[in-house]
Amino acid sequence: MKSHYDIAIIGGGMVGASLAVSLLQAASKYSLSIAVFEAHPLPEPTAETFQPSYDARSTALSFGTRKLLEQMGVWDTLRAQVSPIEKIRVSDRGHFGAVRLEAKTQQVPALGYVVENRWLGQTLLDALSRGLSSDSMAKKSSDAVAESPVSLLCPTEVISAEPLDKGMQLVVRKDGSTFDVTADLVVMADGGRSALREKLAIDYNESDYQQYAVVANITPDRPHQNIAYERFTASGPMALLPLTNDGMNKPRCALVWSIAAEQAEQIMNCSGDKFLHQLQQQFGYRAGIFQQVGQRYCYPLQLMRVREQVRQGIVVLGNAAHTLHPIAGQGFNLALRGALALSEQLVKAVEEGADLGAMATLRQFEQRLEWDQDKTIGFSDQVTRLFSSEAGGAVVARNLGLLAMDLSPIAKQWFARSAMGLDIPAPAFANQARE
Repeated sequence: MKSHYDIAIIGGGMVGASLAVSLLQAASKYSLSIAVFEAHPLPEPTAETFQPSYDARSTALSFGTRKLLEQMGVWDTLRAQVSPIEKIRVSDRGHFGAVRLEAKTQQVPALGYVVENRWLGQTLLDALSRGLSSDSMAKKSSDAVAESPVSLLCPTEVISAEPLDKGMQLVVRKDGSTFDVTADLVVMADGGRSALREKLAIDYNESDYQQYAVVANITPDRPHQNIAYERFTASGPMALLPLTNDGMNKPRCALVWSIAAEQAEQIMNCSGDKFLHQLQQQFGYRAGIFQQVGQRYCYPLQLMRVREQVRQGIVVLGNAAHTLHPIAGQGFNLALRGALALSEQLVKAVEEGADLGAMATLRQFEQRLEWDQDKTIGFSDQVTRLFSSEAGGAVVARNLGLLAMDLSPIAKQWFARSAMGLDIPAPAFANQARE
């Protein structure tokens, strides 16, 4: 472990690892020293054949995110275990409104993709392992470790951070010992429950949806045909997304069911058969008969957004900066765009000889991202509230809106491009380390 890094990334999850991967080429070219601090042990990169897990948690990737992952150089590996979304069906259970989107009509190979978090994480770690030193995977010589531009320090916990005249002072704990580390820029990507965000008194706005998300994988009695469903029901909005088949080659779908807080305990504690019965009653039979449910996960739903995404020497990214309702599947897509916009801004600063942690540098990043965040978070929140309401006027309004959108090619095109993440200018980070 060095005593100073140009960039310290706190959190080695999907957002922190994505930022590190996007900076690998530039770090090598410009001799940047980058550390990724992860408090929890991470799996070692492996070339072994990946086996899908029936109970695996998953993430929805937009088509625009695929394009970013291609530029990062990880899509060719990732695509081996993703399920394409070729059709999207948005409907209101028991009412006439519906919107139907198809990849073929939009002239794209898929509207989006669904991937197991474990595979996405493994793919990013594999990409990092080709260009980093790692305390948790140390098979290189100590000299090689010292010279590597990116270090994965795992498990290592950042227990405090204090501003300096330039950069930040970190106190980190590893193997029972504490160390002082400085960095020109600290990037906090340590999740929605970021303890460091609380210690630094970075304030945020939070709105409770009074809902819980129940997440599980479901096996229907027929292939999912790569169709994603968004259904708005009396018990709350739900999404059913196509997954790759399990190890027994049975079809799997990823369920996200938003339910009222008072229903959560009953839904989580009932038997598997009773759960499937209640789900079938609410969802209907458009995806077939549900035959099996895996492990259920449950967590409360809030809308959260930090009031300060940047400070002198600090950037807050991913769930530490904003959490969205999961029904629209935009959380990771928004976070990845933010990570890569930051990557682009940092390389620009290096090329111009600017201070990486200066407010002038970080303000440019914040201002560029503001419109994307306002649009994505606002749309997700408005749709969630509209489709969670069973008031008569809201039901009529949303069904008329769905019907009008389905009948209007222009409106449907706008909705499709928004869902695919193609209405947002893509970061130009792929040209960072141009020769």
